[in-house]
Amino acid sequence: MRTYQELFRTPEFTPFFLASAAGIGASTVSGLARGTLVFGATGSPLLSSLAMFGPSLAQLVGAATLLSAADRLPPRAAMSGLTLLSALATAAQAVPGLPVWAVFALLAGQGLISSLGGGVRYGLLNEIVDRDGYLLGRSLLNMATGTLQICGYAVGGLLIAGMSPRGTLLVGAALYTCAALVARLGLGARPARSGGRPSVTETWRNNARLWSAKPRRYVYLALWVPNGLIVGAESLFVPYAPGRSGLLFAFAALGMLAGDTLTGRFVPVWWRERLGAPLRLLLAVPYLVFALRPSLPVALVAVLLASVGYAASLLLQERLMALVPEELSGHALGLHSSGMLAMQGVGAALAGAVATRTSPAAAMSLMAAASVAVTLCLAPGLRGPVRPEERQPEVPVAQHS
Repeated sequence: MRTYQELFRTPEFTPFFLASAAGIGASTVSGLARGTLVFGATGSPLLSSLAMFGPSLAQLVGAATLLSAADRLPPRAAMSGLTLLSALATAAQAVPGLPVWAVFALLAGQGLISSLGGGVRYGLLNEIVDRDGYLLGRSLLNMATGTLQICGYAVGGLLIAGMSPRGTLLVGAALYTCAALVARLGLGARPARSGGRPSVTETWRNNARLWSAKPRRYVYLALWVPNGLIVGAESLFVPYAPGRSGLLFAFAALGMLAGDTLTGRFVPVWWRERLGAPLRLLLAVPYLVFALRPSLPVALVAVLLASVGYAASLLLQERLMALVPEELSGHALGLHSSGMLAMQGVGAALAGAVATRTSPAAAMSLMAAASVAVTLCLAPGLRGPVRPEERQPEVPVAQHS
């Protein structure tokens, strides 16, 4: 599978893509509205960052307790049901007079939902397209993410100005509802990918199996930590430029769109191994300019260039799929998604805390420096092609009845 036209000719890919796109749009506009609402109520960069990205912290709990269900639930019912729950949680956050602690309580529940939703969604993508088509399919989803974030942050800013943050949250809830309906009506009924009942014990067992191989550990850490630190820097766009944060987010999304388009569609296989390390560094290095408190045009260019580096995650996911047994594909992708989003929440909390003691610009540059350091430390474990024996765990995991 080499072209996007081939993807859309694949049965079920179009409704899957549309449901995912509607969910991305919902997340974008509601996240901006929530961050603006909390910053207006508290004036705190830390709480504003956590309002936008903090729900990801709950992904840690979900990854440790719920993730075995990703391969043990019928994908259509799980995808539509979990999206509908996100719609209800987003609508509840728009209730007038809702205290800030209640907003964060709802966000924690939404994070738990998302931890399972990532495994269900990307595991289903792995079924709809063959393994060779996963990178192309995921790159197209990332391109949609970039496009919809460009539009979503721009439209979200207009909606906030014209309707208020609470009205914008209701728009986000409506988009989540549309995504749930498209998934329910457009996808075919498929059985669960794996037998047995989901449980906390099974989740821990599969997590241990995936983590037991050193090559997979390096990939997971490279997917989670540098990315999370840079998202922490992005979470400070609102306090850094309160009247222009939507523009910064839009340029970040544009850079991600460009990187994913070039990497997913045009970069040949033999170049991917060579591009991985430079892209991982590109993700962080341009943010170092924020130490100089740049003007808005310079900041926009830096954010645009850095976000091209998000394409490194596509290459890391392709490497992960080459290292994972087929029966654990949904769980492995869910662990990647949950860990990545959780580290984004950690990055947002850390960046907000540093910004509270210094300034948003200083905190952004410090997060970038930390991301560069982690990328350099992990580089030796990500060199060379994947060997066939690395797909299996290095140490046996005890089985329990």
